[in-house]
Amino acid sequence: MSTRSLTIFILAHVWLLMATTSIAQFVIDTSGEPVEDDEEYFIRPAITGNGGGSTLVTGNGPCPLHVGLDNTEGTLGVAVKFTPFAPQHDDDDVRLNRDLRVTFLTSTSCGQSTDWRLGEKDATSGRRLIVTGRDNGAGSQGNFFRIVQTQTGGTYNIQWCPTEACPSCKVQCGTVGVIRENGKNLLALDGDALPVVFQKE
Repeated sequence: MSTRSLTIFILAHVWLLMATTSIAQFVIDTSGEPVEDDEEYFIRPAITGNGGGSTLVTGNGPCPLHVGLDNTEGTLGVAVKFTPFAPQHDDDDVRLNRDLRVTFLTSTSCGQSTDWRLGEKDATSGRRLIVTGRDNGAGSQGNFFRIVQTQTGGTYNIQWCPTEACPSCKVQCGTVGVIRENGKNLLALDGDALPVVFQKE
């Protein structure tokens, strides 16, 4: 192989590697398109038998509302939008492993934000529940989640690990899974992870 051919060969492989790495940095929806922060999506379990899409669920009292899964398999749930912590000046694509807000696009009788937020520990399981509302603490780190890739292509986990929103905070990171209590599917950290997909409305 000539020097010129070798150079072209190497450059082609470097370009392919860069393109693949660039694509891998983005969250992809069920249509194979990048998830965008100005669009609406449904968060659905990637594996059957876990219920329907993410939705608002009442807890022990009427407010705050918990984040859970619809009891009916195959339902879409309530649409959400993603708002990155760090504005992306070059595009609207949602990136992996970056802090973002998850907000249900609906109104409630609670008169509060429908942002996902880290809540208190569940009295029965000891797992940290995901509820709705704004975290009014310094940095509002309770409202920031991140999407991470699973080992199965096209499926993801959602984690609470606000390293961008609060780089100096010492937090116990956790991955979102499901608690089944009293006929409800509640989302919580510190247990088996729930693989999810993102379906555009």
